Amino acid sequence: MERRIWLRRGGGAVLFILLTYLVIITVLGFVERFLVFHPLSADQAWLPPADAQTQEVTFPSVDGTPLVAWWLPPRQPSAGAILYAHGNGGNITHRGKVAAQLRQELGAGVLLFDYPGYGKCPGTPTEAGCYAAAGGAYRWLLDVANIAPERVIVYGESLGGGPAVELARRVEHRALVLVFCFTSLPAVAKDHYPFLPTFTLMRMRFDNLAKMPQCRRPVFITHGTDDRVVPFYHAEQLYAAAPEPKFLLPLEGQGHDLMVVNLYLPVLADFLARHAP
Repeated sequence: MERRIWLRRGGGAVLFILLTYLVIITVLGFVERFLVFHPLSADQAWLPPADAQTQEVTFPSVDGTPLVAWWLPPRQPSAGAILYAHGNGGNITHRGKVAAQLRQELGAGVLLFDYPGYGKCPGTPTEAGCYAAAGGAYRWLLDVANIAPERVIVYGESLGGGPAVELARRVEHRALVLVFCFTSLPAVAKDHYPFLPTFTLMRMRFDNLAKMPQCRRPVFITHGTDDRVVPFYHAEQLYAAAPEPKFLLPLEGQGHDLMVVNLYLPVLADFLARHAP
């Protein structure tokens, strides 16, 4: 009798745990987009540019969504331009200092664009929308700024590595630069929620690792060794999957800090001079 009681209690406990687990999975499925994207509208935050030559420009995304971007013209016309795909938080104005440093060090122009739902852009952020925004930014650089495709440096920061890698595998460009990027969204979600079937559950993928072998231009990757948001092994796996020429710069002791651009810019400049002149 006691054994039956314990079995009944144990079965009830297992059923309760399973139901709780299913509820958690269901809820996370509904809120996935809110966990991935953290946009700030222009009404919430719109910082002044760090570079006085910054221009606000508009152009359509590939899917027709109107986009707003910041354009920092090149200091040297021959230096081309950097197409800057930013991370999941804030908006373009929160990367103004980084864009100014990139322009100062490399001499290249910088096109810093927002995704739908960010800054002054209407709409809702999605994986497809990020890809379409990067495609629209690339078209603007070629058609309006008159940058030759082989002079475009595709730069992806954190989540921006997704649209950057997707674009780099499809279009002509000078080099691909990845800063604090992940192998895939389910993989980094698994780092934070190891008890969840993220590879099965998640609809948004940003599968950079699978696409890296298709990126046929020079690849520069840098990542903080103490990154708690996107662990360093993501950079190692992306580097292993990338074709030559490629370079991985570990930032010793650094976390997921996007303002450490001064630590890798001189190395990036040297890499570009040697492998993507």
